[in-house]
Amino acid sequence: MMKVAFHTLGCKLNFAETSTLGKQFIERGFETVDVGQHADVFVLNTCTVTERADKECRQVIRRALRHSPNAFIIVTGCYAQLQPDEISAIEGVDLVLGSQEKFDLFKYTNGLKKKSVPQIFVSCIDEAEKFYPAFSSEIGGRTRAFLKVQDGCDYTCAFCTIPLARGASRSASEFEIIEQANKIVQDGFKEIVLTGVNVGDYGRKNGTNFINLLKGLDRIAGLERIRISSIEPNLLTPEMVDFMLDSPKYCNHFHIPLQSGSGHILKKMRRRYTPEDYESVVEYIRTKDPTAGIGVDVIVGFPGESEELFEETYKFIVDLPVSYLHVFTYSERPNTDALQFTDHVRPEIRHERNERLRILSQNKRRDFYSNFIGKSLPVLFEGNIRADKISGLTENYIRVETTGNESMMNKIENIVITRIDHEICIGERNK
Repeated sequence: MMKVAFHTLGCKLNFAETSTLGKQFIERGFETVDVGQHADVFVLNTCTVTERADKECRQVIRRALRHSPNAFIIVTGCYAQLQPDEISAIEGVDLVLGSQEKFDLFKYTNGLKKKSVPQIFVSCIDEAEKFYPAFSSEIGGRTRAFLKVQDGCDYTCAFCTIPLARGASRSASEFEIIEQANKIVQDGFKEIVLTGVNVGDYGRKNGTNFINLLKGLDRIAGLERIRISSIEPNLLTPEMVDFMLDSPKYCNHFHIPLQSGSGHILKKMRRRYTPEDYESVVEYIRTKDPTAGIGVDVIVGFPGESEELFEETYKFIVDLPVSYLHVFTYSERPNTDALQFTDHVRPEIRHERNERLRILSQNKRRDFYSNFIGKSLPVLFEGNIRADKISGLTENYIRVETTGNESMMNKIENIVITRIDHEICIGERNK
């Protein structure tokens, strides 16, 4: 039996698509193994949001070849779509597939024989119209399944390469997605995470919308939790918030990209909201449910971000009742409008600002977690950290660790939070 290993860089959408690639191999009799084990085939699904992602891609390929020097190396995903020649120049790579080609992978493998010259199959993303479904199940072994509901993006943010890598916004029908969700439930998953490039844009070209999909998924028997991976603030409507918070199935957790707390920088980024709009969304959620988890994406060091404008962002977030931040340091990406801006921020200043917001995030997270000490929360357990410890997530996205074993995996139990330990909570099972 031939063995295949997978490695995924980037977003939850990529994880869902890697799982779908894995199914192609399983259907052909392959055994899946961990990256650190010997494999006959190695598949890397890439990201290109930041320069660091590109560097990590090259490092992962070299590491895979150390474990399996004769493995057939396939690289796909966003980095492969945008920079196929750059990837093909990495020693050991055999096949480079674009964002569309990866879903018909075996059409291009030609017997999985090592190549003296890498082959590249990357079509023009402007021609992408078909929606390729994806959801994680047996590949990855998680208790949460990632379900792809949307792909591509019609936004034109000045810093972003994703529309260049994934094409225009498109999505599957409600029927297809609900059918896939039912399959996920049948596979034993308790929670589904809805993923996409711009999930709130779901259905716009299909004559439907995201709230209709949310209502359809809510009716699935046996599905206990539904979570949205991330949604733009201008697309998260009060109707959606009300429906999700009123439903026993939807997690009271919202991850909402901000990118900057400066109105000037948001306009320069070509974002579709103001800081006041964003604050209004957060305040609405917090008013409806003070216990909801609210995550924020922020980019520091965008061209033109003076010290004064960064302080605007810092103060804006300090006053914002959110739970945690995901902080990204701006990096120049080829073929983006921001690359042409002349007022770039020095790298050392970008990193200093990243560190300030990272510390702020730690404080925000601790303040949020402290509200739940002594309280009992339902936790969906995922796996062991140490021999006698197991961890999982609450509905509002708190990582909880308690004493336990594998028998608790993929089960929801009420846990009393006793203390905070860095970025997790420690708890005890209800007696």
